[in-house]
Amino acid sequence: MTGNDFSFIAGLLKSRSGLVITLDKTYLLETRLSGIMREHGLAGLPALVEVLRQPAAEALRNRVVDAMTTNETSFFRDNHPFDTLRKTVLPGLIERRATSRSLRIWSAACSTGQEPYSLAMVLKDHFPILAGWRVEIVATDISPSVLERARSGLYSTFEVQRGLPIQMLVRHFDQTGNDWRIKDDLRRHISFRPANLLEDFSSLGMFDVVLCRNVLIYFDQETKTRILRAIARNLAPDGSLLLGGAESVFGICNAFAGLPGIKGVYSHAGQNAVPSTQTWPSPLSAAS
Repeated sequence: MTGNDFSFIAGLLKSRSGLVITLDKTYLLETRLSGIMREHGLAGLPALVEVLRQPAAEALRNRVVDAMTTNETSFFRDNHPFDTLRKTVLPGLIERRATSRSLRIWSAACSTGQEPYSLAMVLKDHFPILAGWRVEIVATDISPSVLERARSGLYSTFEVQRGLPIQMLVRHFDQTGNDWRIKDDLRRHISFRPANLLEDFSSLGMFDVVLCRNVLIYFDQETKTRILRAIARNLAPDGSLLLGGAESVFGICNAFAGLPGIKGVYSHAGQNAVPSTQTWPSPLSAAS
């Protein structure tokens, strides 16, 4: 693969998805794009790039970007953010939204849907007060294929065994053959929509909570700054942003500040979280 060919495909990925790939990751291109190359009878990456350069190859370019997008996820991934939401972030918001009785949460880069469905389970199991509220979880991703899977709410036994306690599986899923489907009472609160974090997503509206976890790590610093500033414009003044364990706003975006003693949660600079004085049972305790 020539340097020009690599530069073309790396530029395509960065401009459309923000993904930064270096020359030493050529094996990743070969692995993830092998299916597309077989389907089109292409002998290797140079042949694929030759086709991608053609003006009529727009659909194929979109498929390549989709195939290269990382979609690793699981139910209640990393545990800690969901405990933080349940113990601190959500109780404070519920108190402050008592008049409007409305709550909006954004799961950005939601992949195959485990994160937004985990959020819906937390809300239903631990906050019965929300039964009469307008609650909306907006889940977005750049990949059409993973959004289609997420909307179906159908997961394999392997997938539901990753992070999901058996009690929650029985309570919130129906078995369909060898698979499991999320019940309709949870699915109706979630709106799955296509969205590219590199593009204007202001039309999604304002949110009380934004989860953008384990996606910024794939971007360069300039792109991270641009995305975080855009998220800040869509976050309510007293809202909370949750990032992944290896991600931070420090040195990247001064629109946010960390919350003392609460790892991975950020508010608008100058705002403070309202801690909860209540003790809430962990939704993951059944797994221990």
